[in-house]
Amino acid sequence: MNFINDLNNELENWFLLKHPFYNAFNHGKLPKETLILYAKERFHHIYVFARLISQIHSQCCDMESRQVLLENLIDEERGDNNHPELWKRFIYGISPSTELDSSPELESTLKLIDGFFDLTKSGYSTGLGALYAYERQTPSVSKSKIEALKNHYNITDPSTLEFFYVHEKVDVWHTEELVGLINKLDKDNKNFARNGAIEGAKLLWNFLDGFPI
Repeated sequence: MNFINDLNNELENWFLLKHPFYNAFNHGKLPKETLILYAKERFHHIYVFARLISQIHSQCCDMESRQVLLENLIDEERGDNNHPELWKRFIYGISPSTELDSSPELESTLKLIDGFFDLTKSGYSTGLGALYAYERQTPSVSKSKIEALKNHYNITDPSTLEFFYVHEKVDVWHTEELVGLINKLDKDNKNFARNGAIEGAKLLWNFLDGFPI
């Protein structure tokens, strides 16, 4: 676990709840139009997220590890409550008249998506690290969003908040599973995972830089 502990300490430099965007959001100071823009832009990353997991899954040579990733992938895409659909409910819950664009509006969103595709294409271990950098933050970020949306933006509808309720719970388990997969790697591949995690964390942080506060 020393490797994971050291990695977590490094990743704290780009922990999203420390970003000025979330500082404003969690104190109710984020303008509503910025929140709507964020919701629309974030959808594009969520929409491709299953494909990112698919790329990691396809490069994994160990069946047991692939089965872990498969469960994660199924959670993303299965049924009417797939995760892109849950995020759409959030968008329309905060802004019913919003129209989703077919492509991102912000350059920072394009860099986030392209960057994650590059990381997951580059190799199993690197992609695994990038996935870990995302999912280890999701439970605490989801919890903070629920609280902020209820307390500062008067958003209480369960359907609107469902994406965050789901991720507050399931990504605790997904993170534990990813720790297990990373710990199975040899020393060289752990270094690839570390690099993927750090680059993924930076991409997520820089994505938030694109929004006016």
